[in-house]
Amino acid sequence: MAEYLSPDKKQEIFAKYGKSNTDTGSVESQVALFSYRIAHLTEHLKENKKDFVTQRSLVKLVGQRRRLLDYVKRKDIERYRAILKALNLRK
Repeated sequence: MAEYLSPDKKQEIFAKYGKSNTDTGSVESQVALFSYRIAHLTEHLKENKKDFVTQRSLVKLVGQRRRLLDYVKRKDIERYRAILKALNLRK
């Protein structure tokens, strides 16, 4: 099985959404990483409908991402809007 989230892929996500490729702590890079993982788990669950452990993990990840986004929304609304636009999270 290929590793879906290799260190190279993480670096790429952090470089694209964070301030640099070593910027692992900013909200933007964390939300981008969560979004990537959420998309991967969603695809997995489409094929494995009874994988309840993965389903629980997915719900936890969505909650973590929501909490981070709520935090940014409280602190800096423009940054929040920029994250949503960059990651295409809202319709």
